[in-house]
Amino acid sequence: MALIIFDYDGVLADTLDDLIRFGQEACNQLGVNHVVTKDDLSNLEVMSFATYGRACEVPENLVDEFVKISLNLFAEKESPPAIFDGLSEVIKHLSLKHKIAIVTTNSSQNVRAFLTKHGLESLVHAVYGVDTPGSKAQKISIARERFVKNGEPVFMIGDALSDVRAAKEAGVTSIVVTWGHQNLKTLLRGEPDYVANFPRELIDVIER
Repeated sequence: MALIIFDYDGVLADTLDDLIRFGQEACNQLGVNHVVTKDDLSNLEVMSFATYGRACEVPENLVDEFVKISLNLFAEKESPPAIFDGLSEVIKHLSLKHKIAIVTTNSSQNVRAFLTKHGLESLVHAVYGVDTPGSKAQKISIARERFVKNGEPVFMIGDALSDVRAAKEAGVTSIVVTWGHQNLKTLLRGEPDYVANFPRELIDVIER
């Protein structure tokens, strides 16, 4: 049995369009004259709403408000985001033998609404969101301490350079996916252990 930790935005949830739209709306509300594009996300060293705000030229004294507005816009969205094709089946397969957790800079409330919509809430053992104190690496360690008892392997699946670095800091195996918010060239700078181009490849890596 392994512990499999997923990032949320860009790995499970197809939130790119929402992130760009909500980022623009937050900038507009804050009076920040910036046109938000995918590049504001794809070039981030650390993937979080705070660093995203800074990339969108939000002044430091307004970054916390940018984060609050963005998270609220996700929470107020009429329907949770779509899940990437094939991932529901992958999670259902992996949950038969393994523990699954989510570590994200989004809110636990938003993630749980997404899991409920897609019928996955009973398959995910824990969600550590922005409302859980600590860095991403610390949250990975919290999950490991809770669910790993006998030295079983731990995998961190992410779509950002900072996910790879968090996995390394926590001492777990990193898998990057290429369907998310950052391009492969950026991801490879972190020297991930594995690269997955399609959801089904996650099973091959974890169960090989």
